[in-house]
Amino acid sequence: MGFGNMKKIMEQAKKMQQDMLKKQEELKNKTIEVTSGGGAVKMEIALDLTVQSIKIDKDVVDPEDVEMLEDLVLAAVREGIEKAKTIQEQEMSTVTGGLGIPGL
Repeated sequence: MGFGNMKKIMEQAKKMQQDMLKKQEELKNKTIEVTSGGGAVKMEIALDLTVQSIKIDKDVVDPEDVEMLEDLVLAAVREGIEKAKTIQEQEMSTVTGGLGIPGL
């Protein structure tokens, strides 16, 4: 491997890093919505895993059954994170070429 090849590899790595930073910024601006309880709880989450909002239908607010509401919120959050991570991985693989770089 000559110096020219090493220089080319370093340039490619720098470009990939720049592309990854750009893609991460884009992910902050893309959101998805998930629901639980047949739409009783709605959550909007950005693809950088930042929860943007949680909306709760007033009909599911029962002071006698707080646990059900907690379960619905938890279900929405878990589903949102799972879906956002899947989309995030797909989006990042367009930059990394499917290298499987951890933590992205």
